[in-house]
Amino acid sequence: MGAGREVSISLDGVRDKNLMQLKKLNIALFPVRYNEKYYSDALASGEFTKLAYYSDICVGAIACRLEKKESGGQIRVYIMTLGVLAPYRGLGIGTKLLNHVLDLCSKQNIAEVYLHVQTNNEDAINFYKKFGFEITETIQNYYTNITPPDCYVLTRHTDQSPAKK
Repeated sequence: MGAGREVSISLDGVRDKNLMQLKKLNIALFPVRYNEKYYSDALASGEFTKLAYYSDICVGAIACRLEKKESGGQIRVYIMTLGVLAPYRGLGIGTKLLNHVLDLCSKQNIAEVYLHVQTNNEDAINFYKKFGFEITETIQNYYTNITPPDCYVLTRHTDQSPAKK
């Protein structure tokens, strides 16, 4: 942001008492409806799931699930959702949310983070590529009720340092 007024962006954990904020954001942001398992996974991930506030208004969130890899049993992080309401995009909120998770991975020696992105979501694909994510797989017919139904798997090995902008 350089010189000038610093924008007030803060992150807060997701708990039972503010879970409805995450539910409302997801309805506004995504064409998919999430089930209760999504929300229980988000709560169980602890610090890996955060709400973002811009001047005390909840405008974005990242929700993750911690998984054990089949081979070797190491933990990896699956980013279930990351979204910022349209009027608040471009202010560094998504960057702050993603860097928070990447920093946690680094501190906890978690070597892999991955997510699914709809194949036509070029903004999201380009955003993640800035942070060292690479397309590692294409899954046909991943989504059932949206077009196109295909997704990319984007993966990042966290032995790289997070991007700052």
